[in-house]
Amino acid sequence: MTSQYQLDSLLQKCTSLISMKQLQAHLITTGKFQFHPSRAKLLELCSISPAGDLSFAGQIFRRIQTPSTNDWNAVLRGLAQSPEPMQALSWYRAMSRSPQKVDALTCSFALKGCARALAFSEATQIHSQLLRFGFEADILLLTTLLDVYAKTGDLDAAHKVFDNMQKRDIASWNAMISGLAQGSQPNEAIALFNRMKEEGWRPNEVTVLGALSACSQLGALKHGQIIHAYVADEKLDTNVIVCNAVIDMYAKCGFVDEAYSVFVSMTCKKSLVTWNTMIMALAMNGDGHQALELLDKMVVDGVDPDAVSYLGALCACNHAGLVEEGVKLFDMMKGCGVKLNVKHYGSVVDLLGRAGRIKEAFDIINSMPMLPDVVLWQSLLGASKIHGNVEVAEMASRKLVEMGSNNCGDFVLLSNVYASQQRWCDVGRVREAMKIRDVRKVPGFSYTEIDCRIHKFVNGDQSHPSSKEIYAKLDEMKFRIKAYRYSAETNLVLHDIGEEDKENALNYHSEKLAVAYGLISTGDGTPIQVIKNLRICVDCHAVIKIISIVYNREIIVRDRARFHRFKEGVCSCRDYW
Repeated sequence: MTSQYQLDSLLQKCTSLISMKQLQAHLITTGKFQFHPSRAKLLELCSISPAGDLSFAGQIFRRIQTPSTNDWNAVLRGLAQSPEPMQALSWYRAMSRSPQKVDALTCSFALKGCARALAFSEATQIHSQLLRFGFEADILLLTTLLDVYAKTGDLDAAHKVFDNMQKRDIASWNAMISGLAQGSQPNEAIALFNRMKEEGWRPNEVTVLGALSACSQLGALKHGQIIHAYVADEKLDTNVIVCNAVIDMYAKCGFVDEAYSVFVSMTCKKSLVTWNTMIMALAMNGDGHQALELLDKMVVDGVDPDAVSYLGALCACNHAGLVEEGVKLFDMMKGCGVKLNVKHYGSVVDLLGRAGRIKEAFDIINSMPMLPDVVLWQSLLGASKIHGNVEVAEMASRKLVEMGSNNCGDFVLLSNVYASQQRWCDVGRVREAMKIRDVRKVPGFSYTEIDCRIHKFVNGDQSHPSSKEIYAKLDEMKFRIKAYRYSAETNLVLHDIGEEDKENALNYHSEKLAVAYGLISTGDGTPIQVIKNLRICVDCHAVIKIISIVYNREIIVRDRARFHRFKEGVCSCRDYW
């Protein structure tokens, strides 16, 4: 007669679906199937094992005369991590109607299904049920709940669950920090990381990944350096994923040399992601030649580049203006069987378009095996604006409208193309179209880090405690840059207002406010760092170049596309956009 120990041993040896079926047959023939505790373990193995089969688990379940809570949970767990997690919620509802009682694990698995399906409404229902069932003291369950709220975008609900927890474990802190970092509150993620340490907790690998992600978004270098020091002290840098996050943090803060230093000094084995992160870091910072050298070194070191590696190298050529190198790389990729996607085509179209080779860019679009996306047509529209190609600009604009794009920037670009040709009637037509389509500009905002504090500015912001001093500095900046023959790019302002009002609208852009605050808050010669959620506008780009001369400051601006490092009146992008 087979003992419980022997059955558990057989379960551990089930590495294929055939062996699972054989064990089921054994339980049936020995009369143990309806009563033996190993049945639930077999169900779970079939549900979650890579060698298992959820449909077979369902067949086993249907043969059970009186399924236990563990039987229900075994299948529920598999459904929650399956490609169709909504099925887990249907299973949970069916279980709720059965004679078997729902336990904390049942709610936890159902909530995991909600997290993967982004099912906010169902999560709130389970939340109310778990309170009714008396599970509010279960740390694991509440951690899963706050994770669902964070992933479905309700950070306030997630924070409320976190704050009301009677006890927390490291996973609770990690879920909340990651939720804030991946949501819209990276500043709060850093604050919670600091609070966690103050309360005596020791952050682990998962914790620092969340905190480093927040630093990357905000360009919070000082905080990032503190976390990096903690990583080194706690020997967390033996984890390649943590090292990748540190590299990414330094790169997105604009300090690519520090990123490269971490890359070359890694004691753990570099992964494909490590190489790709470093190549993209160099690309963002305009170090095109070094990115291409790293791609070659990657191959020499025995790591095969993937589609992401090549995309990073193409972006590096784009940002550095390496047109011939980029075209050569693209042709090589097509010849050696790299699976190209729309982003590869988009990068080379942008490269050729900005170099004035618009016909070649258009030919590449026509040769694509997939449909061009909105970003690709926006790249062509941008290139047409740079080179004053009205015909292609109109064609790209029509394509964008056909694809349903309602982006304010698209209309502004087309209007600027017409304005450059003095086609004022067409400029008016574009403005009228914007009114009819109710096109709204995405609000611009900028961050800057001063003394380990993140300061956020929106266009025309007067909410900052130092607002009076900031606006006084803006007036001083405006006066001093006029000596360098600066003329405001008022054609960028499409509002029907006077020239003076247009100049004021440009003068109070968020990146200018952030730079002004940096000037009044840091000592002479200190670099100023700004993160912008959109592309830096042409006027701000021109102004900051002059400010870098007037105030003898290096100013680093990371916009949506790349880094702009302003020093002595020159930008690292070489105005290549």
